[in-house]
Amino acid sequence: MKHAINQSYEKYTARKRIIVLIVILLIIVFSIFSICAGSSNIKPYQVIMTVLGNGDGISDVVIWNIRLPRVLAAIIAGAGLSVSGCVMQSNLRNPLASPSTLGISSAAAFGANLAIIVFGAGSIKSSSADAVLINNPYIVTICAFCFSMMATFIILMIAKLKALSSEAVLLAGVAIGSLFSAGITLIQYFAQDVQVAAVVFWTFGDLGRASWREVIIMMVLIIISIVYFVVRQWDYNAIDSGEETAKSLGVNVERIRFGGLFVASLITAAAVSFLGIIGFIGLIGPQVMRRVIGGDHRFLILGSALMGSLLLLISDTFARTIISPIVLPVGAITSFLGAPMFLYLLMRGDKRK
Repeated sequence: MKHAINQSYEKYTARKRIIVLIVILLIIVFSIFSICAGSSNIKPYQVIMTVLGNGDGISDVVIWNIRLPRVLAAIIAGAGLSVSGCVMQSNLRNPLASPSTLGISSAAAFGANLAIIVFGAGSIKSSSADAVLINNPYIVTICAFCFSMMATFIILMIAKLKALSSEAVLLAGVAIGSLFSAGITLIQYFAQDVQVAAVVFWTFGDLGRASWREVIIMMVLIIISIVYFVVRQWDYNAIDSGEETAKSLGVNVERIRFGGLFVASLITAAAVSFLGIIGFIGLIGPQVMRRVIGGDHRFLILGSALMGSLLLLISDTFARTIISPIVLPVGAITSFLGAPMFLYLLMRGDKRK
């Protein structure tokens, strides 16, 4: 009997590990394809040789300075946004929880609007006709990050002081998001056309903005965050069974929820402030993996991060190649791909019930 149970458990975990490995292989394949895709005729073997340090001059410049940082930004930001959504959904026990619904993205957009319009960080680039340029991206990034974290602290403080339920926390996030959206409208109403154009350009979301510095900062934050989430994986599993059950097992639900939401908001704020608003990834990535490998956080946390990386990488590659040389906004692509997929998953879930 015991042997049969062990075999069943090993089969249960082996299937989940195989799925995770498949997603990793897909990320590697699409990464090479994404680096090769573009106006420069780069072959897969050139990518491999360049990464190994044996590339020629042209491929070195194109791969190391342009395409590899963009691909890594997609992988890292996708992982961060998706794992943030996973933890938010688990802590609040609500499948609709995400950086967008908690108001973090709206707060970051307000900070960017403030920097571009009030502090003059947006202008017209004189080298090409009517090209919008963010002439001080660091002010934009700092303002976006500060206001996104401000929204996080407001929501968490309200939740802690008033002991709100998970549903009330989500509604508080929606209210905060609406407040910042109203602020964005007022700022834009008094802005010049060029400044509004610069704001719209920022909100599109663009992985091409990320240099090696931004990639490294996001990578460090997200790796530390994922380690933190993995350490707390059993607590999240307990919370999924219900607050009373988790408390009976010795889990400090309020502290775990506060810490998880704070860390998830931190990495979301970093990604949004560096790259602009990229919707859908934090909402749909965890939902896809939850249906594929289940709700066990030992696999769901890593699986959600990998699925987010794959989704954003595919979306960015599609945005760059569909009508090349024009590069479409990756935020628009993720929304177009995500909305039908999310509706499909909802309908599929209803059928299961």
